[in-house]
Amino acid sequence: MGSIWRRRCGSCSTPLQRHGELFDGRVIDGKARFTPVVREELLAMSAATIDRYLKPAKASDQIKGVATTKPSPLLRSSIKIRKAGDEVEAEPGFFEGDTVAHCGPTLKGEFARTVNLTCVHTGWVFTRTVRNNAHTHILAALKAATEKVPFEVVRLDFDNGSEFLNKAVIKWAADREIFFTRSRPYKKNDQATVESKNNHLVRKYSFYYRYDTEAERVVLNRLWQLTNDRLNYLTPTKKPVGFGADAAGRRTRLYDTPATPLDRLLAANVLAPTQQAELIAYRDSLNPAAIARQIADLQNRLLVLAKEKTEQLDLASFPTALPNVHKGIRIKAAS
Repeated sequence: MGSIWRRRCGSCSTPLQRHGELFDGRVIDGKARFTPVVREELLAMSAATIDRYLKPAKASDQIKGVATTKPSPLLRSSIKIRKAGDEVEAEPGFFEGDTVAHCGPTLKGEFARTVNLTCVHTGWVFTRTVRNNAHTHILAALKAATEKVPFEVVRLDFDNGSEFLNKAVIKWAADREIFFTRSRPYKKNDQATVESKNNHLVRKYSFYYRYDTEAERVVLNRLWQLTNDRLNYLTPTKKPVGFGADAAGRRTRLYDTPATPLDRLLAANVLAPTQQAELIAYRDSLNPAAIARQIADLQNRLLVLAKEKTEQLDLASFPTALPNVHKGIRIKAAS
């Protein structure tokens, strides 16, 4: 991260400086928050050092999710399979999709699902939470994605879940001339791009709590607007481009130069000049610190709404070790 920040910022003005969040002379608890010396130290830090400094501040959550994918045997035989390693389009528009269940520790009852779409070429993400995985709600999220994503969605790749492989969704895709593929069962590496986003986007920002009310869904969708802006416009990522060898001759992954999804989209030259200017202007208007504060506020609201409820469900899932005193104790009769 340090090297990424160094390449992107160098001697230029960072978004935090541009919005007045960092400036020389600010003093907190008797210490200058941002000075030329501090800036140079930040630029010199490696990703490992940054992670080590931030480790105490990162929240840890012991509650884990539950897999909810249910296969759809009726239609999947008619959908083409896409495997890990298959070539993909060299242009934006090919999206991998998946749903994340906000069920907490139990699958009982109705709970929210988050539809997560990721463009393989650019890394552009779209996220939307819906009431459940009924095809009407999933279809509404897909329709919203095609309207909100600033470039054409030409291909969708899903797992074998029945929320995607159903007649309503397939007919909608066919009407819009969107090519439809699916991964192999139990082969998560076929959808490595979106599976990674399920973790460090959906789970990182919304935790593993149970969300099953309208109020919680409203907060989640407000949260996704902010996180999508953060990831699409402000967060550089690197993509694997092949394999090489290190000094000892061991096979290693090679990556390209880190860039934001917007940078990759602009480099693809698929947008009109007017649209490019609009997206750049919108990026320049984003204040990273303000987004971080708003995200933290929404996450705190989620904690108030769902943390205690989820923890109680988690405790109830463990069988008690105490004896059932209501059954009484049998005593052998004296002979």
